[in-house]
Amino acid sequence: MHSFNELITQFNQEFNKQHFPEQPASLYNAASHMLSIGGKRIRPVLCLMGNELFDTLHPDAFSVGMAVELFHNFTLIHDDIMDKAPIRRGKPTVHTVFGDSAAILAGDVLLISVYDRLNKVQSKYKQKIISVFNKAAIEVCEGQQLDMDFEGMDPEQVQYNDYVNMIGLKTSVLLAASLQLGAIVGGSSEGNQEHIYSFGKNIGIAFQIQDDYLDAFGDPDKFGKQQGGDILVNKKTFLLLKALELCNPAEKTALKELLVSSPDNKVERVLDIFHSCKVDVWAEKEKDRFQQMAFESLENIAVLSSRKKPLMELADYLLNREQ
Repeated sequence: MHSFNELITQFNQEFNKQHFPEQPASLYNAASHMLSIGGKRIRPVLCLMGNELFDTLHPDAFSVGMAVELFHNFTLIHDDIMDKAPIRRGKPTVHTVFGDSAAILAGDVLLISVYDRLNKVQSKYKQKIISVFNKAAIEVCEGQQLDMDFEGMDPEQVQYNDYVNMIGLKTSVLLAASLQLGAIVGGSSEGNQEHIYSFGKNIGIAFQIQDDYLDAFGDPDKFGKQQGGDILVNKKTFLLLKALELCNPAEKTALKELLVSSPDNKVERVLDIFHSCKVDVWAEKEKDRFQQMAFESLENIAVLSSRKKPLMELADYLLNREQ
């Protein structure tokens, strides 16, 4: 068994090789630019961990992991275009450097490359691999559309369960599918695949709650972002939606006024309301609730407990981080 960091090293050794031909340079330089920005590579490593939970690492797990990472970067290129985002991970976004048209085509190339990778796996499970991947890919697109739909709605119109569903689709299903895809390569049963998928999906939702919490309440020196960045742009988060449920009428009125204004002390005032209605306490409990559901699914997987240790350690790191 390997640790998460060991698997990242192994994956990067393969992934950091040249993916594209040289010409036309305007197309392939744009695609390569996206990959050069980097990232945590969590999803492809989950493929490897899903494989190793059931069997020794197989080269097909690396092929599937590369496909997942290429797809993830494809979605980021298009997300940045839709969001008109100038920066991604501290570097200029693809459309900022190469223009919208080249960025769209670069994303298309990444998506097509996904299937080139998936088609390289063994025929005995290729159909299952592609089916699971396609389902997740469609759901990611559904989640992105729901997120854009929510942006145009008043926060009180967005129901909490609908928001959880959106996060599940936009963020969690690809984490869950990555684990399941690795499990398929590892020869797991259908029942175990369902359990590992559930583990990944609930960890993904808990991770987003933790991310929203850190944006509001984390130490900016550790988190690496301005405190209250989500508050400044009125982003609909777990905290905001729940605060509108929990706060008293006076607090709700004040919060709604702050959503349509930008006083210098906006972040401080919103955080005061969050503290007053104890949404910070709620967030910790809600994160723990999803984490517990994830661990119950992991417990139900029929393999030796020792083989589950790397996944337990990764979940603990992701959900108890300060950055």
